[in-house]
Amino acid sequence: MENLNPKRDGFTSKFGIIAAAAGSAIGLGNIWKFPYIVGINGGAAFILIYLVCIALIGAPVMLSEFLIGRRAQKNAVGSFKKLAPNTPWFLTGWMGLGAAFMILSFYGVVAGWTFFYVVKMIFGAFKDMSPDAIGGMFGNFISGTNDAGTFGEWWHPIMYQVAFMALTAGVILGGVKNGIEKYSKILMPMLLVIIIILDIKAISLKGSSAGVEFLFKPEWGALKLSSVLDALGHAFFSLSLGMGTMITYGSYIGKKENLGVTSIQVTIADTLIALLAGLAIFPAVFAFGIEPGVGPGLVFVTLPNVFNAMGNIGQLFGIMFFVLLAVAALTSSISILEVVVAYLSEEMNLDRKKATIISTIIITFMGILCSLSLGPFTQTFPILELSEAEGFARFFTQYGFFDALDKISANFLLPIGGLMISVFVGWKMKNEDVKEELSNNGVLRIGYFVVFDFLCKFVAPLGIIFVFLYNLGVVKAVFTFFGWEI
Repeated sequence: MENLNPKRDGFTSKFGIIAAAAGSAIGLGNIWKFPYIVGINGGAAFILIYLVCIALIGAPVMLSEFLIGRRAQKNAVGSFKKLAPNTPWFLTGWMGLGAAFMILSFYGVVAGWTFFYVVKMIFGAFKDMSPDAIGGMFGNFISGTNDAGTFGEWWHPIMYQVAFMALTAGVILGGVKNGIEKYSKILMPMLLVIIIILDIKAISLKGSSAGVEFLFKPEWGALKLSSVLDALGHAFFSLSLGMGTMITYGSYIGKKENLGVTSIQVTIADTLIALLAGLAIFPAVFAFGIEPGVGPGLVFVTLPNVFNAMGNIGQLFGIMFFVLLAVAALTSSISILEVVVAYLSEEMNLDRKKATIISTIIITFMGILCSLSLGPFTQTFPILELSEAEGFARFFTQYGFFDALDKISANFLLPIGGLMISVFVGWKMKNEDVKEELSNNGVLRIGYFVVFDFLCKFVAPLGIIFVFLYNLGVVKAVFTFFGWEI
């Protein structure tokens, strides 16, 4: 297999690869979703299960994506066309492309919320506000309503969403070396510095030790089967797998780089940031006597109250925290948009500027519909998911446009795409091709290949299937039928 095409843009340094790939994996899911999942599943015991799931499923699938991308040196769709010509395998790439398109549509909306909170924190808007008032303000903002509960400010969240998407497009326009790699090298160290400062402040608060203990002292009695399945699902989704980002980034990685080491380094960085985010949040939450399992509102409703309780210094740390969220969101959105842009550039023969502008406009428009669906535009769509309704189980649940895109991508496109990727590498690709990509300067430890091959062929597919069935509600329905607790 030839080395990277010199005419094709690519990463130029090891740090650039790690910063970009880790930035893709480290997003709102690490800083927003991971802490509240830990909170509702009992803390440290859940984290240990999560780490096992990362090792058995997350890392192998990530390595599989890197391997596919570098072997083909193409975008998510083109990679499968090149490695498995005249077969339906290219549909796996299409699922990733569709997932990227949908996810960035609603992800940009949520990322816009972080921009809004940065502005609010800078101007001290949360100062002296009661917890109910902060919750009401957040609800009014995302729904586009005013204090009287009537519509009229629907454009407000859209304004921040558009600003975020414009910033994302600006980075992508610079290309891989002068855009993605350049800004990832700036944003990732910035993210790490901010989160460490927040950690130091959080653990210095009086009463914070209970939060540290919550994170790092296992309480095995709090674990249920649903906790294990939550850990399994988050281990897969937190690494940006199944949507073509790592295939696309893998295509920009030079042949001299060790893919196995790179995937481990990215996985460690992703997990470390998630744990550091928990360390920034839970000690503060416990210090001020707040319930750790309050759900997604922990970040946008609960934490502003925590910053208020810190006094004058709280405003500074509030600004830093929401800047952290915004940076994490940006590093992920860059990689997601690149999936679409790379496809349009290579498969549709558009120049990078046109591909970026076209994809950004379409995704932003879809995002506007997502934002409006939280308020003025309330049309619902039936999504396949086992649910309880009118006393019996049914397979369709109604969701608004925002939640519909979330459910379709998370429950169907990502797990099915991830499943097909692991099966493709484990069963379809030639062993010699896989070994060549896994080798380091022509040397490959046979034990390394045997373990990776086993995980790709059996462990990862079975784990992803369980995630898929769990997200649809099938696992819960089966356990309920037999009278078992999940």
